[in-house]
Order: sequence, then structure tokens, then C-alpha cells
Amino acid sequence: MLYALPVLEEADLRVLSEIDEMRDRLRLHLRSPRRWEGQLRRNLTARAIAGSNTIEGYAATVSDVEDIMVGEAPVDASQAVTAEIEGYRQAMTYIQRLADAGEDFAYSKELLNALHFMMQGHHLLKRPGWWRTGPVYVTSAEDPTIAAYTAPGADEVPSLTAELTAWLDSGDLGAPALVRASMAHLNLVAIHPWSDGNGRMSRALHTLVLAREGVMAPEFSSVEEWLGRARNTYRYYDILAEVGGPVWTPERDTLPWVRFCLRAHHQQAQTVERQVNTTREVWSALDEAIEQRGWPDRMLYALYPTAMGNRLRRATYQADADLSEQQAQRDIRELAKAGWLTAHGEAQSRYYTAGPQLPQDITHGVQAPRPLRDPYA
Repeated sequence: MLYALPVLEEADLRVLSEIDEMRDRLRLHLRSPRRWEGQLRRNLTARAIAGSNTIEGYAATVSDVEDIMVGEAPVDASQAVTAEIEGYRQAMTYIQRLADAGEDFAYSKELLNALHFMMQGHHLLKRPGWWRTGPVYVTSAEDPTIAAYTAPGADEVPSLTAELTAWLDSGDLGAPALVRASMAHLNLVAIHPWSDGNGRMSRALHTLVLAREGVMAPEFSSVEEWLGRARNTYRYYDILAEVGGPVWTPERDTLPWVRFCLRAHHQQAQTVERQVNTTREVWSALDEAIEQRGWPDRMLYALYPTAMGNRLRRATYQADADLSEQQAQRDIRELAKAGWLTAHGEAQSRYYTAGPQLPQDITHGVQAPRPLRDPYA
């Protein structure tokens, strides 16, 4: 027996409807291919990866994650954190591919173990891709000697994960995708099938369910960035403890958990919608500005990340704009000489941020704080 879908109330149906409306607007924005879409998708993926790993104590900046995604050495992240990020990036990349896997796709215990190995393969002593063989506890944040949650016995893991994958393939198919994804997340983290990496795997499964049900591309539907914010992380653990109970008790009411997840999706959709609108506005303004300067429009790929408050690496610009190394270097030198980019670091660690001459009317609204609406308020 698994933790079961709750009966949704009118407020939950309203929140689901509002999320659908925001995602419909995003689909309209993205219906026609945009030159900035690749950089936006990479940034959103990096935010999700950074958020999920931050929850587990492997903190890295979004810029460092983007560097790792394109094969660059990160500026600040340690080797240990880089290995965690790279493992999670590999699993997320596969999840993005599975979104378009067609009718041959099926959930299975083997798929879960394969994803787990992608994430944790650098920890061979922790048996990545294999079920745990002993008990596992989620300890209290206040006192690590107190078990806040005790997972089912190791002997129950194969049957429970088989029940979960069977439900994913054929159970409650008429339920909203967001609710099914939330319940897949809850059940996997409560089963705790592996000795490590259970939280990240549960959040990745959440994203995979949405990707498979065509809610949106994984980059636009993941709530891991939202969950990685400190206050939300605390709430995440609190609600898991409240709904999951101190031990495996699937008869408990799961509506509070579903509402927590719907709130997360609603607020993350607000964040992504703002990001898409800001990207479109900044790209358009940069396009006009560089045309006035007589610069080639490929320089948009260099200026856009810095205008958005991120950093630029030469190799990333070279790949994004499809240039030779010499062309990329010349463009960046010209932008730096004009004061539109500022260089930091030396040699392989060199990167660029927005320079003092980059027009402030382009960037002034990028980092302006805006509140997120609580859909249940």
C-alpha cells in the first residue's frame, strides 16, 4: 500500500487552473523558436540543479552549474560539489530526453536504479544503483541521534518500489499531472530505497512525471529552484515529517503535501513567467543597442548573460554563437574595451560580468525584487 492521492477541494482546483493558465501563456511565448531560448533553458536547468543540490548541502552558484553543464571548470565550486552537480546534471539531461521517449517508455525499478547511478556513481562505496541492505533513518535537524522518520525495512523496498512504478504506469491516470508527480515524490522519498541520494531522486522523479505527461519541458516545470530557497527547504522537511509520519504509514492524509507542492508549482511558474518576460525584454533592448553601435548581432550571446546578472565564459560564448576561438576572443576584447564587459580572473579562470558602460536602462529591472503571490492566501 502506498500513500494515496487525496480528494482535492475547490481551492486546490482553482490553484491548478491558475498554474495551467500561466503555463499556457508560457507556451505562447515559446511557440516560435527564439534565439534566446537555448540560453534561457540552460539557465533554468542550472537553477533547478543548484536548488536540489543545495537542499542536500552541496551549494553551488547558478553560474558554476552553468559552467559545469557546458564542460567548463567552475570558478568557485569544490571538486566534491562539482562531482555532485555533474552527477545530477547527467540524470536531469536523461530526464529531459525521456520527455520525448514515445510510447515505448515505461517506469520500472531498473529505470529508477539507473537514474540513481547517474547521480551517485562517483560514490561507489554507497552502492549507487542498488537498493539499500539495511535500515535507514531521517534524523532530526535539532538532534542527529533522534530519528525523525524511519523508512520501511530493506526487505520491503523491492515490493514497494515495484508497486510505485506500476502505479506510475497505470494508476490514477485521470488525476492532474501535478498531483501524480507530487505523490510519486512523496512515496519515493518515504520508501527511501537507497543508502543516499533519496531526496534528489524523489525530486527528479517529480520532474520526470511532469515531463512524461507533457505538462511542459522539464526546464520549465521543475520546482527544485523553489525548494532550494532556505525558507522553502525548511517547510519542505516540515511537511514531509507531518504527512509522512514518524514511520511508513500510508493511510495518513496527504492533502497538506499536495497543497505544498501546488503552492511550489504556482510560485515557480510565477518566477519562470517573469524570467521569460525579462529575457525577451532584455534581448530586444540589447539587440537595439548593439545595432546602434554597429556591432554584429552575434554579440547578443555574450551580453545577454551579463545583462541578466550572470557571468560569461569565453568558451560558452564561442559555443552559443557558433564561433571559432579567435572570433570569440576578438568579440569579447572589443566589448571589454568598450566597457560593456568587465574581466575577472586570469587564464582558464577568467570570466566576465556586465561592464560600467552597459546601458543601465537595459539592466535596471532585471534584479528588481517582486513579491510572489501565495495562491492559497
